[in-house]
Amino acid sequence: MIAYTMVGTRNLEKALAFYEPLFEEMNFEVCWKDESCFTYGKTQDLNFPRFIVGYPFDGDPSSVGNGVMTAFQFHAPEVVDRLYEIAMSCGGSSEGEPGYRPQYAEGFYAAYVRDPDGNKLAFIVYPQE
Repeated sequence: MIAYTMVGTRNLEKALAFYEPLFEEMNFEVCWKDESCFTYGKTQDLNFPRFIVGYPFDGDPSSVGNGVMTAFQFHAPEVVDRLYEIAMSCGGSSEGEPGYRPQYAEGFYAAYVRDPDGNKLAFIVYPQE
């Protein structure tokens, strides 16, 4: 259903230093990279949603949306823990340490981070049925 998500940056080099280790851990591949943006996904699978980080097309500075977040789903809390650690070590900031969040669903596990530009990401595990 979703083809891609894009977030803006004010510093592409700094953004790449944040996202590269995260996407490497998630086994995403570089699909495109130039002087204005980079894209991660699966190069041979156009049905796999891509994630783009780049300078806004209109040339204005990027800004974050209040209430905007991209969530990445995994199957084990240990993966969420590792991604959170990577994000923190690569210039991210915490919006919620890894842990269970029963207020959303029994067994729901998540961590929330912001990239260096303030874009919010979630790493989540849905309850196993």
